[in-house]
Amino acid sequence: MMDTNAAGVRPSRKAGGAATLLASALSNQLGAATASFAFPVMGPVGVVAVRQLVAAAVLLPIVRPRLRELSWRQWWPVLLLAVSFGTMNLGLYASVQRIGLGLAVTLEFLGPLAVALISSRRRSSALCAVVAALGVLAITRPESSIDVVGIGLGLIAACSWAAYILLNRTVGQRVQGIQGTAAATGASATLFLPVAVVIFISQPVDGLAVLCAVAAGIFASVLPYVADLIALRRVPANMFGVLMSINPVFAAVIGAVILHQDLAAGQWVGIGLIVAANAGVLLLRERGRGETVVSRTPEPARSNHGPGAVMAPGGVVPGDLER
Repeated sequence: MMDTNAAGVRPSRKAGGAATLLASALSNQLGAATASFAFPVMGPVGVVAVRQLVAAAVLLPIVRPRLRELSWRQWWPVLLLAVSFGTMNLGLYASVQRIGLGLAVTLEFLGPLAVALISSRRRSSALCAVVAALGVLAITRPESSIDVVGIGLGLIAACSWAAYILLNRTVGQRVQGIQGTAAATGASATLFLPVAVVIFISQPVDGLAVLCAVAAGIFASVLPYVADLIALRRVPANMFGVLMSINPVFAAVIGAVILHQDLAAGQWVGIGLIVAANAGVLLLRERGRGETVVSRTPEPARSNHGPGAVMAPGGVVPGDLER
């Protein structure tokens, strides 16, 4: 009989799931880096519009949400989810344009960290909050030359991500499976469609910029979505959150290597502190209540969209596969 770990997941499956999550994070940040090449032509708004359209074009045919069967009680959180999804991506990309990929993604991760801290009742989580605050201080380096707008946009992305996590809890309780997430993706794409039309009509857009924007949609939405669906069947939910904390590190490295966005030593320290705080609060919370394993078999009445659920940028929440 094959050995299993304490959580009931075979080590080989767990390792494969972990590798898939790391690939998902890498794909997501490569997508954001690719998107930045289209900023001079289309701007962050145009790139986000194309990305949302690509995500909807792939996700809607796969999930096939029954939109006509949704009541207003189900629709309003879906619509708010769509708005928060678009705001999150727009805030992130606008921040990337001003302060670079690594810092923008790190600031964005303050959103799920804040949700996890608020939902945790452990005193030790206060230490994680202090560590995160020190990380923000190291990143922003308060001084006259700081790009306040860029940091503000990153924090808007963080607040939008936090709202996205909380709204996913409501959507998950009211809409079966991942139909709510798919409907929100479609609604977000619909909201951005007029924006895309205006941009394409009002200014010349070259094929390379469009290709970069489409690639961003594939690398930052489609591939992470598929990878997370696969990984969430193989790893515990707490491992999902901890491994997703690698995103700011990947973003900083890719920003430095591909986009030539150099960071000061103190900013690297700040990124490390926020990553450590995020991983720490997730581990402490799981240790306090016992590790929860993501079921490999869908269960119709179960939801894990709690206030502390970690949402991957690709669009999957631990628990989506549990209902």
